[in-house]
Parts: sequence; C-alpha cells; structure tokens
Amino acid sequence: MFAYYLELAFRSLRRSPGLTVLMVLAIGFGVAASMTTYSVFRAVSGDPIPWKSSRLFVPQIDMWGPTGRGPDGEPPDGLDYADAMTLMRDHRATLQSAIYAVAPSVIPALKGSQPVNVSGYGVYSEFFPMVNAPFLYGSGWSADADTQRAAVVVINSTLNDQLFGGRNSVGKTIDIEGKDYRVVGVLNHWNPQPIFFDVRDTGGFGGDGPDLFLPFERGIAVGMPNAGSQNCDAMPTSSGFVGLQQSSCTWISYLAQLDDAAAVSRYRSYMDGYTDSQQAAGRFTWAKNNRLRDVPAFMDFEHVVPDDTRVSLLVALGLLVVCLVNTVGLLLAKFLRRSGEIGVRRALGAPRRAIYAQFLIEAGMVGAAGGVLGLLLTGVGVASVSLVLPPYLAALAKVDFSLLALTLVLAIAATLLAGLYPTFRASRVQPAWQLKSN
Repeated sequence: MFAYYLELAFRSLRRSPGLTVLMVLAIGFGVAASMTTYSVFRAVSGDPIPWKSSRLFVPQIDMWGPTGRGPDGEPPDGLDYADAMTLMRDHRATLQSAIYAVAPSVIPALKGSQPVNVSGYGVYSEFFPMVNAPFLYGSGWSADADTQRAAVVVINSTLNDQLFGGRNSVGKTIDIEGKDYRVVGVLNHWNPQPIFFDVRDTGGFGGDGPDLFLPFERGIAVGMPNAGSQNCDAMPTSSGFVGLQQSSCTWISYLAQLDDAAAVSRYRSYMDGYTDSQQAAGRFTWAKNNRLRDVPAFMDFEHVVPDDTRVSLLVALGLLVVCLVNTVGLLLAKFLRRSGEIGVRRALGAPRRAIYAQFLIEAGMVGAAGGVLGLLLTGVGVASVSLVLPPYLAALAKVDFSLLALTLVLAIAATLLAGLYPTFRASRVQPAWQLKSN
C-alpha cells in the first residue's frame, strides 16, 4: 500500500506543479534559514570540553569592594597577582593553573629570517592534564620546571611546521625574545572554541589557537609583559610589568579542577576563609562577595554567545513558522479540492486511516523535496554568513553530516506537522454529500 500511496502522491503533485513548487520553496527557504543560523549558534554555544566542563571552575574574588563592582554586584572576572599566587600556593584543587596571555617574538634559527610574532600563555604544569591538551610529540613540563622557572616551552603543530618542518622537535631549542627555550612538547592541532580557559581576554573566540605555552613563573621572571586585558580600580603605584604585579589590577585568568560536589563546597569555604583573612589584615573592609562558577556558567556570565546570534536564530525560527503556516494553507486548499475523490474512496470502503496515510505521504514527499532544496540553500547560507557576521564567528559555522541530516529531518517532520490539519479535514469529508453533489 505504501508504494500505491507514493504513486497517488506523485500523480497529485504533478497535476498542480505551481502549487507544488510554492510549497517546496516555502519549506526549503524556511528550513535553510533556520539551519544556517543554527549552524552559527551551535558553533558559538557549544561546550568546548563537554566531558569535563562541569568539573572545571573559575574562582572570582572581590578584591575591589562595592566601588569596583559592576551594576549587577559581580566581582571582577579575573585575579590580581597577589590573589592568584596565594591560590596557587595553597593548592586546594585537584589540578589548577594561573594563566596570563603573552605575545612574544620567535626568532628562527635560519640566518636572515624575520622574527615571527606569536601568541600564547604563561601557565603551570598542571594546565595540560587539566584541559586534556592533546600532544603530537612529547608532553608538558614537570612541576619542578615551574618552581625552577625553567626555560622550557610547549609549541603548537603550526609553529612546529614553520620552525622544524613538522619533525619531532622535542629537545630542540627556539629563540624567544632573545633567550633559548627547550621544546618539551608539541600540541596536535588544539584550538578549542570557545577558548574556555581564557574567556576574559579573547571574548571566547579567536584565531588559530595559541602558538606556545611557557611556565608562568618563567614569564614573570624574564618580565614577559601581559598581552591580555587588564582592569584596574586604581592606577599602579609604579610603571611597567613589575608595577602591574604589585597592583590590584586584574590580569590573570584562573582555572581549577574540582572533581565532586564535596570538593566544590570545600573550595568555596576556602575562598571565604581567605577573604576573612584579608579582612582581618585590613586589606578588605567589605563583606565577602566571592563566586565559583564552572566553565559553562562562567561562559554564560561572560556572555560568550553573542546576543545577535540568539536573535538571528529566533528570527529564522519565526520565518520557518510563517513558511509552515503558508504550507498548511496550501495543503488545505490542495486536499479539499479533491473532496470528490475522497468521497468516492470512502464510499468504496476506504477507512479514514487510509486517507490519513495517503495525504501524509504526499505531505512527506513535499517535505523531502523541500529538504533537498534546504540542503543546497543551507550550504550557500553557511558559506555566506561572513557577509553579515564578524569573520571570527563566521569561520566557526561548518556544514557537516549532522547538520545535513538535521536539515532533511526537520524539513520532512515540519511538513508532516503542517499536513496534519489539512489531512484531518480531508478525512472528515462526508461521502454522501460528495456523491450527491457530483
């Protein structure tokens, strides 16, 4: 019977090609608009480390008091040097790392080569296992390298290709700002988006990922300046990088791994206890106002997902609804125009479920055709989002198998949904009335 209903649907669609084309276009454009904006929204709102994000936390300490808080009463989203070093020294998390952005120059070994400007971070050795950074060669450095401020570095595969032709460079040295650093590891194409470990500096997105990582204490020791954002409640008392370290300016990001609810509770208590100690020392004169958010909550706090992508998605879904309403009207007109045919079939003994099956299959064929058109238009739309969105966001939108499958399924499901009411009306046609009138 299914093949028979397919044949009936095909004949019906051929009898009114103009109406069929209108319905296919409505479904195709509506689905394509929705899927194009969804591809962008999916990219910017995705969890960059879903297997672990609920165990990675960002501590926020209110070191500025009421005068430095935002309109919502929130503390700063970063740490100053003194607080970050205290948290590192006390080490109340399973894994943890203070993080600051650097932008040094790498001088290739080949004579006459121009310096290469790179970006990266000063981190601690626990950073790499905490974020599950994938290594192509070697590994991160040891905890001893942190305390000894060793001249070691982890580079990404792109920089490794540029400096060493893609070969295993572990053990080799590179010149960073005139000083030799020994390569201990090469990362394997690692560029999480959003950049969850440095949301405050990058806004969540940016570039091809960090080029290198070096020990945090080494960066401080050689005076490698902060290349990220810094916010101050008062100007530092002395100039330069040393003055920044001595100030209450926030320029350090921080990430801590807490493996269960008990560990989170203990860490909150530790932060409150630290604030109490600063109050007793006279540094803080206000009530404690700390925060401890996991990565998804912190990205939401930082508004990583741009508001315009949310609005665009809602507008596109609204367009899809309008297209479906139009499709309902077209299907209703098409089905009720065949009331005589329906009356004859019902008079010959066809049950209502047969009428339902026939017309829903016809609606499904319209949806399948609209879905194929939607696939093509979605590909065009994703390729064109750079015309309306910033390049760093447009580059994240990808056409993959899951998006294509979702586009086709949405088109068919939406058209079947749109066909329910017209099919219901068609199945209620009274055979006696149609036979008398004809």
